[in-house]
Amino acid sequence: MNPSTPVERIEEKRARLRDHASRIRAQLERMEVACPGTLTVRTKSCGKSTCRCSTDPKARHGPYFEWTRYEDGKLIHRVISREQARLVADGIEAWRKIEELMVVWHARTADLVAAMKRHK
Repeated sequence: MNPSTPVERIEEKRARLRDHASRIRAQLERMEVACPGTLTVRTKSCGKSTCRCSTDPKARHGPYFEWTRYEDGKLIHRVISREQARLVADGIEAWRKIEELMVVWHARTADLVAAMKRHK
C-alpha cells in the first residue's frame, strides 16, 4: 500500500523507524563487549647490545599488545595480554558497528523530523 496523504507518509516513516530501531536493539543485544580505540601489536628491542634483538629484527621481543583510547579527554596507552587483546579486538569491532548503526539511525530520525516539519 502506498500512503497517499502527508500524515500517512509520516506514519509510514515512523513505523519504518521503529522497525529499524528494533533491529538495532537486537544487534546490540548480541554484542558482548564494546570499546573504542585501536589495538596495536608490537615487537621491541631491549637495548642490550649483546641481545640478538639488537641485530636481528626477527629476534625482537614480543609480541606486545597495546590498546590506545581516549579516557576523560586524555589519550591512554595500555599494554595488555593476548587474551585481553582478543576481547578488546572484539570490542573495537563492535564499537565501530555501533557507530555505523547510530549514523543510519540519526539520518532516519532527521528524515522523519524533516517530513513532519514539511507537513505543518
